[in-house]
Amino acid sequence: MQISGKTNNIGYAHANDGGADLRSNEDTIICAGSQTLVHTGVYMAIPAGYVGLICPRSGLALKHNITVMNAPGVIDANYRGEVGVILRNMGEQAFEIHEGDRIAQIVFLPYAHMQFEPVNELDSTERGEKGFGSSGIN
Repeated sequence: MQISGKTNNIGYAHANDGGADLRSNEDTIICAGSQTLVHTGVYMAIPAGYVGLICPRSGLALKHNITVMNAPGVIDANYRGEVGVILRNMGEQAFEIHEGDRIAQIVFLPYAHMQFEPVNELDSTERGEKGFGSSGIN
């Protein structure tokens, strides 16, 4: 896949990782309870038929209450702008981000482009309209 800009701000930490780490291109502070757009300096040409999904890093979420605000953020194959990450500080303390810090990960997946067919009634299923925890906890 073609990339430009700060090409060292994207990469896989390990050979079999599903997500490539995205690094910050700037120093910034995210105040408690707020969000900010963090620039990566990375530009990419995702191949047709694929999408990039920006996901949180588990360590930032667990240890610092930092998550991707619109997770997953969608990067379409026809987008050519800089990849930015909207980070949200769910904690009670300000959080500092330094240039080069790993802030999120991007997962590339193939997708299907559906044809929408309006109908008066959908096929019935055993589940039906049950949702939002209807299958229980255990």
